This record gives sequence, structure tokens and C-alpha cells, in this order.
Amino acid sequence: MTRPRPHIDRIASAWLIKRFVDSDARFAFADAADAPKKGIPFDILGAEFGHQGEDCTFETLLKRFGLRDRRLQAIAEIVHEADLHDGKFARAEAAGIDLAVRGLATTIHEDHELLDRGMAVFDGLYSALKKP
Repeated sequence: MTRPRPHIDRIASAWLIKRFVDSDARFAFADAADAPKKGIPFDILGAEFGHQGEDCTFETLLKRFGLRDRRLQAIAEIVHEADLHDGKFARAEAAGIDLAVRGLATTIHEDHELLDRGMAVFDGLYSALKKP
């Protein structure tokens, strides 16, 4: 369960959950007050699976589930920079991924479709980060 109109951290986190934590996961959208009543909330203020300290939700999930894949760590840095814009990670890919997701959000008005199409972007990113 997450907020409507998913963007970079929510899309990436849903992708991470679906691909590496629970392939049967299903996602729904609710406002922050209703989310805990309807499912397991993520990327919602105060949620266990949300921003923790300096970490974005994607980073929190990586740590929480003990995922140590090199490509996932690179994606965590990209998502962090695209979401928080704090300069912690110098990842050139952050601007491109952020722009791609923003572009999807301007053309796709249904949240589930936006999530699905955004997750495909992360499938591609994960594949592109493979060592040659």
C-alpha cells in the first residue's frame, strides 16, 4: 500500500519488492491515513518501510531484507539521488531515470499502469547495469 501517483522511490520500491522479496505482491494506493488499515504501507511518512534517517525507501528495503546485489546497490544510489537531490551520490543516471519516470507520469493517468510501466524502466536499468 502506498500513496497515489507513484514516482521514483515508490515505483523503484514496488519493483524491488516484486522482483526480489515477494513475486506475488500486489500493490494498491491510498492516502497516508488509510494505508495502514488496508495493507502494508511503504513510502508513507512514518511507515516502517519508508524513509529512515538519510535513506530513501528503496535503501530502507534493501537493508531490511538484507539484499546485497551490486546492481541493486547502484540502483539504490540512483533512486536516492533522483528522489532526494541531496548530492550524497554522484550518479549521472539519476537525472535520466527521474526524467523518464516524470515523462511516464505526465502521459499515464492511471496509477497501476504508471507503476507497471515504471517498473519496466527498472527492469531495464537492472539489466543495463550487468557487467559486460
